[in-house]
Amino acid sequence: MLVHDLIWRGRPEDIAINDQGRSLTYRALILSVTICRSRLYADGVRMHDRVAIYSHNCAEYIIAYMAIASLGAVVVPVNFQLSMRETAYILKNADVHYLIADQPLDLESSLSAYEHSPVQTILISECVKPVGSASAPALPDDFGADEACTIIYTSGTTGLPKGAILSHRNLVMNAISLQQVIHLTRKDNILCVLPMYHCFAWTCAVLNELYTGSSITVQDSFTPKKTVELVRAYKITVIVMVPSICSLLTKLASPDDMKTLRFVMLGGTPLPLPIGEAFRTKFHIPIVEGYGLSEASPVVTMNAPEATRLGSVGPAIPNVRLRFVDSSGHDVPQGEAGELWVQGPNVMHGYLGNPEASAEALADGWLHTGDVARIDEDGYVYIVDRLKDMIISMGENIYPREIEELIYAFPGVNEVAVIPIEDSLRGQAGCCYYSVQPGSVVETRDLKKYLQQNLALFKIPREFRRIDALPKTSTGKIAKKELRAMFAANAKG
Repeated sequence: MLVHDLIWRGRPEDIAINDQGRSLTYRALILSVTICRSRLYADGVRMHDRVAIYSHNCAEYIIAYMAIASLGAVVVPVNFQLSMRETAYILKNADVHYLIADQPLDLESSLSAYEHSPVQTILISECVKPVGSASAPALPDDFGADEACTIIYTSGTTGLPKGAILSHRNLVMNAISLQQVIHLTRKDNILCVLPMYHCFAWTCAVLNELYTGSSITVQDSFTPKKTVELVRAYKITVIVMVPSICSLLTKLASPDDMKTLRFVMLGGTPLPLPIGEAFRTKFHIPIVEGYGLSEASPVVTMNAPEATRLGSVGPAIPNVRLRFVDSSGHDVPQGEAGELWVQGPNVMHGYLGNPEASAEALADGWLHTGDVARIDEDGYVYIVDRLKDMIISMGENIYPREIEELIYAFPGVNEVAVIPIEDSLRGQAGCCYYSVQPGSVVETRDLKKYLQQNLALFKIPREFRRIDALPKTSTGKIAKKELRAMFAANAKG
């Protein structure tokens, strides 16, 4: 099965997409994709061309993506919050010559700086309008599921972003395996809150729903009020979201607002236990937490709605194998922390134009995630931290997430992040950035005393810095890269 074949899975009369007060049946979705692919073909898009999409969430995003895929071209989703310089880098790196956008973009000077020729821009609202009567030809019979479907650019936290090449098989198999865990039905209506350019949102809130013939309700940008309104208006049964959204809904929504939800699917970053407990206590709705990364299409593990385990990201989904290894590549005993390695039909083909990084990430036939995790006797996985976030102090490994979990439970703390910083004596130490809930007071000395009572002394951060709000990525993760830059700037000053 190819990715664009998923649009044929629903019953023709059933609603496929709700967007801004309009609804498209599966029959209308198929017709729109047919029109769009002919339009793109008339504009010159051919098999294996790379076509970028730069747009907020909308029905046309899904239509354009499926049309591109149906032509055998490769979709390059672009984060619409990137600067023109950052966008131009991706267009150059992926050799993109066609761009579908929801607004005109001033890219000329940035593309010129990268010595990349101008791209042909098509407004996303125009790409679904018929042009002439000619139809685009069908794909050749030898176009197989291992052909590239999309190139997902990583966030570039350790340098320039890299483009993970995902095939049709990668994406479809990930959607099928996920469905074997969460068991959606045609009666489900899933709210897509997160941006569609993000692999987590695309697989979990779009591809899986198309595979099951359920409905997708689109939210163009997140505000808690709008989310609550959509849940009530469309009787949403599942929301795909990240921990920060979970926290906001707990504060602002009522149990009656959320009464139609069967469960919420959560990923992107580990869920702090106090946030999860507060959500469950208020709404009595299961949190189905999972783990993944773009290089794995992205889902690797997922809790089942009927068998969630607090603090765990669930067992491996079907068809996916896991290893937990030490720094020498040897398997660690069950229950001990090690780097998580992944193998399965969801794992990327490699990074575009970067054989060295590909060889490193896929060494020994396994995807090296860079995440530290452990697995219990029942197969449930617990994420400990990122390898790159780990603090090594006097030879001791310190995992910031352990410290963050404790601080989240301290009265008055809103959000927290611990980052590694240089220390002349210990090699590295921790710096804790935190924000405070409105109307609360959190004294640093009290926070330190609390940690001294609950942590080994070597784990306690050297520095504590209160800020009004922690910086976020476009998907709601706390941006530790920005905090590191903030600390470095203050150190120089």
